[in-house]
Formats: sequence, structure tokens, C-alpha cells
Amino acid sequence: MSVTLRPARPEDAPELLAIYAPYVTDTTVTFEYDVPTVEEFAGRIRRILSRYPYLVAEEDGVILGYAYAAAFRERVAYVWSCEVSVYVRMDRRRQGVGRKLYTELERILRQMNIASMDACISYPNKGSIKFHSDMDFERVARFSKCAFKHGKWVDVVWMQKILTDSPDPPRPFIPYPELPGREEG
Repeated sequence: MSVTLRPARPEDAPELLAIYAPYVTDTTVTFEYDVPTVEEFAGRIRRILSRYPYLVAEEDGVILGYAYAAAFRERVAYVWSCEVSVYVRMDRRRQGVGRKLYTELERILRQMNIASMDACISYPNKGSIKFHSDMDFERVARFSKCAFKHGKWVDVVWMQKILTDSPDPPRPFIPYPELPGREEG
């Protein structure tokens, strides 16, 4: 069976958390020190879905990965930019799951009139930087020693993909739940 995409649901939290947990405990990909509870994670899904897309990729009913967009910053003038994240099961990385998730995420964000996708990546993280470069993101900033995890200082790189010609004024931001024809999650 092929990989299919659908909106995440709060009840997906246990499976999504199982994907996320090794990134917390074993890597500097995320700067969380402690794995969130299932309830915390379900709350994150609900909060994100109230304004932005949160997608899961599954095969034969098993979730392989997920991607979502979130507010880039809280001030209203930033509404046309979003921060994006993708996590794929460790045993399914480099098999096109992340690319499929990001491609659909981008399609939805364009419908929402989002002008830029921004990704914060721990550095060094050659795999993620290459993935984002392959998805046409450009490196726009590097911040040195801004996080400390697993006994070492970690830099971050910001990468950005411009989605629109930035009309003046911009087209109105459309929250994800208000998109016409959106599949319910």
C-alpha cells in the first residue's frame, strides 16, 4: 500500500509522540529535554489545528511521520509567515515521507496566503539542511551557541522558502479551519 496523507487528530497523539520521543531523548533536533505527555501532545495538535495545518503520513494504518505549520511569531504583522516542522519515524527516514508531507503542507499554506515557510534547524544537522535545500529552502541565518543540550552548545540555522510574490497589500490570511473544501481532521 502507498503512503497517504491526512490531517492529524488529537487521538493520534500516542503514535506521533512515539515518533517524536527519540528526537527528544537521543538528538539535538529538538531542544526539549523531556518527552511531553500524551495529553500535552494532544493539546499541541489541537492548538496548531485551530489555525494551521498538521498532517500525518500513514501506510497500512501506521503513522510514519508528521509535519505542521505554526505561527512564526505572535505579532499580527507576522501572520503571513509560518514556522514549519517535520518528523519521520527513524526507520522510515530518507524514503520520501518528509518530502511528501512538506509538498502537501506547502500546497495548503499557499491556499492560506502564507508568504514564507521558515524552518529552525539545529546545527550541524546535515540531513535536515540538505532536505530543506532540496525542497528549495534557502539558508537565511545562523545563530551560534543559542541552545545547550546533551552536554554541548548547539547552533541553529534558519532556512526559508518564499511562497508568493508578496503583493502589496498581501492577500488576507485564511486560517486552516476556514479553508474551503478542507478535509476534517
